[in-house]
Formats: sequence, C-alpha cells, structure tokens
Amino acid sequence: MPDDQPELSLALHRSIAEIPALDWDACAGDQNPFVSHAFLLALEESGSTGGRSGWLPQHAALRDPTGRLLACAPCYAKAHSQGEYVFDFAWADAFERAGGRYYPKLQVASPFSPVPGPRLLVRPDAGIGAEALAQGLVQACGQLDLSSVHCTFCTPEEWEKLGAAGWLQRIGTQFHWTNQGYASFDDFLGALSSRKRKQIKRERRDAEGSGFVLKTLRGHEITRRHWDAFHQFYLATTDKRWGRSAYLKKAFWPLLGERLGDKVVLMVAEQDGEPVAGALNLLGSEALYGRNWGCIVEAPFLHFELCYYRAIDFAIEHKLPRVEAGAQGEHKIQRGYLPVPTYSAHWIQHPGLRRAIADFLDRERPAMLAEMEALGEMSPFKRDGEA
Repeated sequence: MPDDQPELSLALHRSIAEIPALDWDACAGDQNPFVSHAFLLALEESGSTGGRSGWLPQHAALRDPTGRLLACAPCYAKAHSQGEYVFDFAWADAFERAGGRYYPKLQVASPFSPVPGPRLLVRPDAGIGAEALAQGLVQACGQLDLSSVHCTFCTPEEWEKLGAAGWLQRIGTQFHWTNQGYASFDDFLGALSSRKRKQIKRERRDAEGSGFVLKTLRGHEITRRHWDAFHQFYLATTDKRWGRSAYLKKAFWPLLGERLGDKVVLMVAEQDGEPVAGALNLLGSEALYGRNWGCIVEAPFLHFELCYYRAIDFAIEHKLPRVEAGAQGEHKIQRGYLPVPTYSAHWIQHPGLRRAIADFLDRERPAMLAEMEALGEMSPFKRDGEA
C-alpha cells in the first residue's frame, strides 16, 4: 500500500456475498449496473461464475483500520481467457511456448460483459485515489504468484492513472449511439443523410410488418416465461455464432430480473403469444447498455429493430445520453452507432513478456486510432452543408 497510508489493508474475497451490498455499492455508485453488487451476486448464485467456470471470484476490498470499506474491485482468478472480449490468447500462447506460465492471472472485470465502466471502485469520501487499490492488486499478484493483472473496459480516467503507475495501456473499439437532444426517432432520422434515412425507415417498416408483436418490457413486466424463452435465444446464438457452451446459466436471467428490477429492459418479439426473439438491455444513469440477443425465427431486420432502433426509442423517451450496443459490429455504423475507443490496462510480472507486450501495444494503439478514424468516415449523418 502507499507509504503515507500503511494502515490500509487489502483482502481478496471468494464471494461477493462476503462484502455487504451497501458497502460495495457505496463504492460502485449507481451509474453502471454491471459493477453493482446485485449483478455480480446473480452471476455467482446462478453458477455462471465460480465453480468450474474458470472465473473464480477474488474480489478486492481495501479497508481502513476500523474495517470500513474504502475501495473495491470485481476480480477473478482466471484459468483461461474466455468471456473477456479483450483478447490476450496470443500473449498466453507465446509466453507458454517460451516456457512461462500465463495462467492463472487476475482479471478485474465484469464477467462476460464488454461494457465500459468503472473497475477500481472508490468510495467518494474515502480520501484516497484509485492508485491505492491498483498498487494493492499488483502486490497481490506477486504474493499469489500470478502472471499478470488485467483491468478491462475501464474508464479513460482509470486508464490514464494505471498507465502513469506503469501498467501497459491498450485501446479497443465499440460503437455507441449518442443522443443529441432528439425529441423523437424521426428527429434523429432528420440528422441522417437522405439515403440512410430511407434505409432505416424501410428496415423498421419491414420488421414491424412481419407479423410479430413487438414489445419493450421492464422489471416486473418480464415474467419467468420470458426468461425461459430468452435462455433458449441465448443458447441458439452462442451455438450458432461461436459453437461453444454458453457462459450464462439458465438461473441467471430470473435472478437478474429479480435483483435489478426496472434496470432490466427486454425488447421482445412475440408470435401467436409466444416470445420468439429478444434483446436484453440494462439501464444505467447515463446509458442504456445492450447486452444479449437471440432468436428462434428468421425475419428481415428483426435484429436491427430489437437491438438498435428500439434502444434508440427508449433512450430518446427517457432522455438518456447514449446507447452502448456491445462489442463488434461495423454494421452498427449505418444505424447511427459510431466508433468510440475502449480502454484496458495490464500489469505483467515477467520483464521479458512485459517488454514484448509493451512493444506490441505501442504499435497497436496508433493502428486502432487510425482504424477508428477510417470507420468514422462511414458515418450516416449529414455532412456540413448537406440538405
């Protein structure tokens, strides 16, 4: 711990349940539901983390001499690199081919959630900075003989602080929609070029005219019937897209709905009264976060309608600054979701591996920024002077 505060102590907890929810959330705040006590507990109680998942909770808690929680971080000992969305498979492979041992490592993250947000959670009145918690994590890495600590999808402020503390800095790309004070979806469409505006109108018309009943449900409106169906959608998507077993267990969805209430927003399509497609979102104070999608039918533009357009409708209605639609997908640009950087920071113990990764990241960062600039040229919004 920092020299001027030697009385602080760091403990690693094998379950979020060992830390009182009020204490954790006093550090996490209410802006981002993916680091809330309720979300992380639902993952553990459903068996999605812990057990044989390869995500073993090691939640960091920094306390003062009275036992008061000053800061915390969602941490997991990882035996693999799955479910992280910031890919370090090549780092692990190179190190292990050279005779090193990359796993286990310590992951500071919201599991299975490529959602940017705070990771080093500091109580506002703690009187310390995130640097104290970061230093504690580095010390724990050495004491536990771990190869590395990875803080993924952190905030730009955390990224800068960790970089100043010697962590290696990485940049990624996502696609977010920004609310420019639109009064309606038509108002948003008015900001687009004529061709893109017509395309989106046609896609919405075709989706709405396909015979499905489209609904936006929140909190108690989402029943066990919806969650049972949504798990089938989720399994269909993971099998079709990745051909692997699903990370999230069936018990997770109803637990999520129970614990997070109206922060859960489900866009659903029904056919003959039965759900056949759905897009799951979580509501934060500044954004609607699109998370999982799935379907058991094929219908034109239904994916765009449920995942992107109805999310924009919701954000405009509730005056949210943005919609974050998850990882990947350049097709989102033409729907008004533009490229933005995401951030991760990495502490690597082995000097040789650290130098190799630092060299790689020094070349990757400008390449990522150049790619984002090029992607930005694909924007569907009107250019200056365009009618």
